[in-house]
Amino acid sequence: MIRRIKFLGRVLFVIAFCAVGAAQAAEGDPVAGKDKSALCQGCHGEDGISVNPMCPNLAGQFPKYIEKQIRDFQSERRTDPIMTGMAQGIEEKQDAKDIAAYFASRKRMKGSAGSTNKELAAKGEVIFHGGNPDTGLYACSNCHGENGKGKSENNNLFPVIGGQTRDYIMKQLKDLRSGDRHNDPAGMMGNIAKKMSDAEIEAVAEYATGL
Repeated sequence: MIRRIKFLGRVLFVIAFCAVGAAQAAEGDPVAGKDKSALCQGCHGEDGISVNPMCPNLAGQFPKYIEKQIRDFQSERRTDPIMTGMAQGIEEKQDAKDIAAYFASRKRMKGSAGSTNKELAAKGEVIFHGGNPDTGLYACSNCHGENGKGKSENNNLFPVIGGQTRDYIMKQLKDLRSGDRHNDPAGMMGNIAKKMSDAEIEAVAEYATGL
């Protein structure tokens, strides 16, 4: 009986060890990802802080979210004149995971010291945290978190937007509203963006970039 218990214990240990190994193998390697992301750094910055306001900051973004966007550009579920072509060069699945892991490992993007348009940012703050009851607009913080840094590390469907570039946030909201971008889960963001006016988009972007 004791032998059977010991044997069963060894079997369970091996199974658990293999499961952990498989999980680790499925994750990206940020060290390998630094070299693999060399071309990406030309637009997104060496540490994931963009040198171009129309390119997103990737520093501290959820790795699974970054990886999904790469896949969506490859399949053309999401399109961009530059990124669609760049994504095609990432042929191995592990390369995408490693690149995502590298940018996710960088010090998370943070907002500027303060908005240059405090009145606009104040309007954005109201929308970000309270939505617009008159139009049924959902509050951004419900999915992206109170500080725009996500709801939790385990929920990577909704990206970090606090500290993202203002111009990029505005473009994505307008593209989601028009349908030019449609790779959001279940069309959720598209439906939300359709309820936003240009003024609301501008205000939310002004506030979120400072978080």
